[in-house]
Amino acid sequence: MFTPDLIERASDLLDRARTAGVMIATAESCTGGLVCALLTDIPGSSDVLDRGFVTYSNEAKSELLGIPARIINASGAVSSEVARRMAEEALLRSNADIAVSITGVAGPGGTARKPAGLVHFALAGRNGLVKSDVRRFGDRGRSAVRQASVYNALDLLSEGVDLFA
Repeated sequence: MFTPDLIERASDLLDRARTAGVMIATAESCTGGLVCALLTDIPGSSDVLDRGFVTYSNEAKSELLGIPARIINASGAVSSEVARRMAEEALLRSNADIAVSITGVAGPGGTARKPAGLVHFALAGRNGLVKSDVRRFGDRGRSAVRQASVYNALDLLSEGVDLFA
């Protein structure tokens, strides 16, 4: 299901998290749980992966992560504010030390303000870390945007693990 490169990177991340004693959570929208699926594809991941939230709809972001509808309506689901809230709330609702979030427009479609390929990420940590990131992958197809988003999420999680090491 996943490329050998992705599996190798995820396996390395899990090994480093294990060594550092870091638990991970994910909160995913446009990737539909792909980051969590990748991590659980690796045997033994349960000792460092606590849980994943798939919050594809705005309602799920509110119901599962407690993000007020007014924030989603004001900023839009595809925004740095919502990505940050997703990561922070996933952290609060889990036993994880770090949480990554992803929300974006995988395509097709989008708007002039929020085109296909626009993806917002955030990383939150129990150590107070909160980092936002935005990528404009371009309208290169739904699968390509989602895969690029998984790579970016792994990079953010790696940064988070490094802060605990």
